[in-house]
Order: sequence, then C-alpha cells, then structure tokens
Amino acid sequence: MSAAAEAPSPETGRTITTNIPARLDRLPWSRWHWTIVIGLGTVWILDGLEVTVVGNIAGRLSEPGSGLSISSGQITGIAAALYVAGACLGALFWGRLTDRFGRKHLFMITLAVYLAATALTAVSWEAWWFFLFRFLTGFGIGGEYAAINSAIDELIPADYRGRVDLVINGSFWLGAVGGSLLSIVALDTDLLAANVGWRLTFALGAVLALVILLVRRHVPESPRWLLIHGRDREAEEIVSGIERRVEAERGERLPEPEGELEIHQRKNVTFLEIARTVFGRYRKRAVLGFSLFIGQAFLYNAITFGFGAILTKFFDVPADHTGYYFAVIAVGNFCGPLLLGKLFDTVGRRVMISSTYLLSGLLLFATAWLFDRGSLGAGTLTACWCAVLFFASAGASSAYLTVSEIFPMETRAMSIAFFYALGTAAGGISGPLLFADLTGTGRVGDTVLAFCIGATLMCAAGLVAAALAVRAERRSLEDIARPLTAVAGRTRAAAQGARSSRGTRGSRGTEGRGPTAPPAASRP
Repeated sequence: MSAAAEAPSPETGRTITTNIPARLDRLPWSRWHWTIVIGLGTVWILDGLEVTVVGNIAGRLSEPGSGLSISSGQITGIAAALYVAGACLGALFWGRLTDRFGRKHLFMITLAVYLAATALTAVSWEAWWFFLFRFLTGFGIGGEYAAINSAIDELIPADYRGRVDLVINGSFWLGAVGGSLLSIVALDTDLLAANVGWRLTFALGAVLALVILLVRRHVPESPRWLLIHGRDREAEEIVSGIERRVEAERGERLPEPEGELEIHQRKNVTFLEIARTVFGRYRKRAVLGFSLFIGQAFLYNAITFGFGAILTKFFDVPADHTGYYFAVIAVGNFCGPLLLGKLFDTVGRRVMISSTYLLSGLLLFATAWLFDRGSLGAGTLTACWCAVLFFASAGASSAYLTVSEIFPMETRAMSIAFFYALGTAAGGISGPLLFADLTGTGRVGDTVLAFCIGATLMCAAGLVAAALAVRAERRSLEDIARPLTAVAGRTRAAAQGARSSRGTRGSRGTEGRGPTAPPAASRP
C-alpha cells in the first residue's frame, strides 16, 4: 500500500496513515508493561507518603523542641491547602507543557521538582520555609498527575487500561501505609530527637524519588504523542522494539493489528481549540469529569486530612499512635482499586463508577449517623472508614481514568490538569480549611456536618456518572474520542483496508519523502 502524504505546512504538517495505536492496543500483557507500571506508577506511593506523613506528624511538629514555630492547625490547614494549591497550579502549568513537549520530558522534570522541594522541606527552620516548599512539592506532584496518567493510558493496551490505571492511582495508599508506619518511628522520641525524626521522613521521600527518577529513564515517549507531532519514525522504532520484546518473551508471533488512522501532523494545539473541544464538542463529558473530581477531592482532601485530629480529640488516641489506625485505612483504600479494578474493564465504566461513588457516599452517611449517636470508638470508626474508602478509592481513581480517556489525544494532559485543578481547588483547598475548623471545635455535630457534606458530594457525583459516564471499556482511545488531527471520515475506510491487507505495519509517509515514498520499514 502506498503512503498518502501532503507537503508540510506550518499549520498541518504532513498527512500520514498509521496503525500504531492498534498495534499498541492488541499487545498481550508482558514484562515490558510491568516496567511501565513500575517506572511511572510508583510516584503515587511518594504522594501518599507525603500527605500521610504531614497529617500524622502535625501534633509533633507543633510541640516545643520540634525546630519549627508552627501550630497543628497551621499544618493541617494552611500547609495542607498550600500543598493542594501547588498541585492545582502545577497540574495546569505542567499539563500544558506535557501536551506540547511530550510525556517523557515532563514526567522527568516534574519528578525532579518534587525531589528538590521535598529535600528542602526536610531542612525547614521557619514556618514560612515549610509552607513554601510544601507548595513547591505539590507543584511537582500536580504535574505528575497530568504527565503520568497521559503516558500510562497511551502505553497500556485497551483491554487492561481500566484496571491498570485504577491500581496505579490507588497505589497512593501504599505510600499512605508507609507514611503511617514511618511516622510512628519518626514520632518516637526514644529513637529520634523531636527535631530530627520528621526531617528524616522528608529526606527519605527525596531518596525514593531519586531511585524512581533513575528507573523512569527507561520509559519511552508515548508513540501516540510522537505520531501527532511529526515524529513518526521515532514512534515506529519504539513500537517495533516493544513488539520484538513481547514476541521474544511469548515465543510466538503477535496477531496482526486491525484498524488504521489517518492524521494531519501538527506541532501544537491552541488553548482556544482545547476549550472548544472540551466545553463545546464534549460538554457532557466535561460535566462528568468536573463532578467526579469535586466529589472525590472533597472527601479525601477534607476528611482524611483531619482523621488524626478526630482520633486524638474524640477518642484520646495518643498522637504517636494515630499512624496505626491510618495504616489500616490505607490498606482498605488500596484493596478497593486492586480488587475492583478488573470489573471496570469487564462490567463496564458506567456501572462501576456510579456504584463506587454512590456506595461510598451512602456508607459515609451511615458512619456520620453512628458517630453522632456516640456508637463508635476509635477501632469501629476505623472499620467504618475502611468500608467507605474501599469503594471511594476505586471511584476516585476512576476519575483520573475517565478524564484521561474521554477527550482527544491532543488535549489529554491538559484535560487531566484542568479537571484535577478545578475539582481539587473546590474540594481540596476549601475542604482542609473548613474541616480543620469543624474538627477543631471538638463538637460532634460539627464533625458530623463535615462527613455529610462529603457524602452528599460523592452521591451527587455517582448520579451524574450513572447518567453521563462513557462506555470506554476495552475500546481504543482513538475510538472513544477521535484525535483533533484525524482526517474526518477516513478512519473506518482505513480500518477496513487494514483487515483486507495484512502486509504493512507502522506509519506511512516519512519526513523528506514524496507522496510515492515506500512505507517505513517494519517487520512482517
């Protein structure tokens, strides 16, 4: 088959026909995919470690001798809000650059920002320094959300995308378990001085980030991104290399891909085009994304930030023992995506997203009612929270999956960044500030009110998902949302051509060659 190509222009570049997305989606699970999961997914463990450690050591940092003049309320309120604000701004800033300059450049840079900011948090000597680098740590993490989720969804086969995305986002809670247990050691003044232990926890986060940075060097750029930005030769080399590794591992040839896509290559997509696409062509999907992020952001950033304070104020749990309780909750959180993730690819997105949101909201209402009646102790409250967050964690992870796969390729990172920032700003900045005030009063009714607000928003998001969720399970990203650069009306014909002629793979049309140039070399 001959390649169809057009002369380059500043606006559209060349026209190429490619089956690279189909080749990526038809791959069986392999060791190579595990390298992607480890290289990209482990950063959420660091995020969980960060958030949990700060929440659990708030009481110790506010004590005399900690090395900082800071109150517990400032840590769970101001510092938490600054961390989330940094993440929101970082998502928007880095998200735009991710769509423009590529996934790999940005997921290396954002992790480096996180590493440096965490290391500098460890040497804080004044409250303003601590606040500044909590903000910058969040700034790096926010960029990770956009760059990492984009890369993962574009590299993982369609049949596995849902469960892999959920488990990776849910791995935040593995970090939370580590942060809880680490805080127990850090708060033990028999082992570490009061002004040393908390510093070592942040220093350990920086060391772990450095290890991940070294592993991440081996993760390739997204071939889908390369195709659209005029670098189809690189995309072909990457995908061919992956195919050779998978075939060598399995000892058999891969099945031929079905489906081709014809696109106009472009270097950039403007903000105006992104806005028109997300809020014009896909406005129902925009409502869905916003609702999911509002619900999960408020529940997690508002409620869990104050969990340690609830244990100490209402149940007299010593500050250096709250980590045990939070570790139990964190395990429940991780088990949700781990055990339910496969159902998002089999039962389907709409049923599972709406169910997890609604169930977590209803269980939270029940927890609030029992708490108000005085029927809960520290252990039973923890058990109730495990039940709530088992479902909420799967639902929250599905919010990132949803906005990553329901918008076109060219807007993917920016869409993740926008909905994360908007939803998290509404629930994640106001939530900790509001909840710190509510739990700080020591009145049961105020804490019950906070629980009910979070439950209401989760249930509302679940109802929106029941009506608007997209059936994206086991479907190609290009099928769920056609790329802006795709040639209208050409994809189906190209797919039929692929099914009838199996002899050619890869991208057609190579830079510097005319319309009759042969296709890029690829294995039969």
